[in-house]
Amino acid sequence: MSTKGIVKGIISNLVTVEVDGPVSQNEIAYIHLDSSRLMAEVLKVTGNKAFVQVFESTRGLKVGNEVEFNGHMLEVTLGPGLLSRNYDGLQNDLDKLTGIFLQRGEYNFPLDKEKLWNFTPIAQPGDKVVAGSWLGEVDENFQPHKIMVPFAFEGTYTVKSVVAAGEYTIMDKVAVVTDADGKDIELNMIQKWPVKKAINVHAEKPRPFKLLETGVRTIDTANPIVEGGTGFIPGPFGTGKTVLQHAISKQAEADIVIIAACGERANEVVEIFVEFPELEDPHTGRKLMERTIIIANTSNMPVASREASVYTAMTISEYYRAMGLRVLMMADSTSRWAQALREMSNRMEELPGQDAFPMDLSAIIANFYSRAGYVYLKNGKTGSITFIGTVSPAGGNLKEPVTESTKKAARCFYALEQNRADRKRYPAVNPIDSYSKYIEYPEFEEYISQRISPDWTSKVNDMKTILQRGKEVQEQINILGDDGVPVDYHVTFWKSEVIDFVILQQDAFDKIDSVCPIERQKYMLDLVMDICQSDFGFNGFMQVMDYFKRVINVCKQMNYSEFESDQFKNYESELTEILAERKK
Repeated sequence: MSTKGIVKGIISNLVTVEVDGPVSQNEIAYIHLDSSRLMAEVLKVTGNKAFVQVFESTRGLKVGNEVEFNGHMLEVTLGPGLLSRNYDGLQNDLDKLTGIFLQRGEYNFPLDKEKLWNFTPIAQPGDKVVAGSWLGEVDENFQPHKIMVPFAFEGTYTVKSVVAAGEYTIMDKVAVVTDADGKDIELNMIQKWPVKKAINVHAEKPRPFKLLETGVRTIDTANPIVEGGTGFIPGPFGTGKTVLQHAISKQAEADIVIIAACGERANEVVEIFVEFPELEDPHTGRKLMERTIIIANTSNMPVASREASVYTAMTISEYYRAMGLRVLMMADSTSRWAQALREMSNRMEELPGQDAFPMDLSAIIANFYSRAGYVYLKNGKTGSITFIGTVSPAGGNLKEPVTESTKKAARCFYALEQNRADRKRYPAVNPIDSYSKYIEYPEFEEYISQRISPDWTSKVNDMKTILQRGKEVQEQINILGDDGVPVDYHVTFWKSEVIDFVILQQDAFDKIDSVCPIERQKYMLDLVMDICQSDFGFNGFMQVMDYFKRVINVCKQMNYSEFESDQFKNYESELTEILAERKK
């Protein structure tokens, strides 16, 4: 018999419930209000009192309302038909809901029970299987969607039977497995899994080393992220966090893209809903939305569901990783998720940490980021989750707790800067403050040496040194004036400007320049570094500026031209002539 309870106290969406039986942390409860049931999650239990956070508005709730506990944690339903869907933080299908705003107490099944899927068996009768083993496969939007042994199963099972190839619904029986005690268990295409618990069905989780090509030069060249890596993008409002995330999700080499919009402004999320179905996938030529799942919990949706939404997105990502696919997960913005955590922590009167965030904020963020990664599955195949979150620090202050805690957990840091955005230098990633720790990994170094070039890393480091020197010279010029510093200083500054304009800046609205393949990035880096390492002769600082502006202009035209086309080669010849004028 399920545990029941009575509402004893209400503070906004924190409700105190007196219970008549056992309840566990993170268990789901339903509070009866008139004709609807409000979903809630147990945060803390003391004696016979349970503190629950309600995922909806608690308006109209009274002391004495009945509560029913259902004995399991917040779960997601996993199975074919997740792709191309728009869900809220609790995995309700937004397309099935009526009206502009979500109706309180309205929940629906996230998948289509009627649709027929073309099933192909993989496992054979007599095979030994464990949790996460592949039983069969269906085609989901041209992606091979594996039907697996439920993740909750423990120990080894024997396959008794698998249905023949044909069309089945997600609720139909597709296999029967026998456990160690000889008991037969029937399996269909769906399974449930609690969102707060990581799916752990892989054999090994090594350090990631494969470069994830995003087509964005400031990432791939300057601060690369790897397949199965973690990164975050902090920056004040209007510096281009969401645009950079969109560019990465459109262009990155991933099989599945999952976007968690947690607490983002509704108008920005509408952009995704409207744009993604129309965008063409550069890898397949099909619509981008076919391989995308959107978990939206915008700023006008219940705050408590923000926290749930990032976990829901991560669990779905882990599900696709267990199929041997490359998943790219974006969270926009993790600051709002942290604010939801802060809100609940404060209401529960816990000891506050810095800026009133929970004391264990660093641990919560680190624990979440650790769920991403590159894995070897038990059948020898590989899968990965690359996770990039955005952080919206108040007033652009990168020293606030959420940014600092994320810095400890994420391996890539892309600092968006107001100053660069104001100067219209997009993407506004500060090349000096940003970093990627993957460059230091010997496995990554080896991979880059084999795939791109042995001197790639040293060239990138040289490039960063020139940028640093250019910044120092600029500060001196600002203090002493143009004629107060030697000509050599001006040359150093303009060499850093060549790197900035040609490598770091990119036009997201230009068909050619918006995506830059790694082969082209290597060519442009070699070209620019060759310019930067050459000596030039000038008679005064005015000559320096005019000369390098010509160089930058031709290089930018090369970026806008199709790689190795006649137009590209013409600009290249023009550049060679310009360089010959002043080269020593």
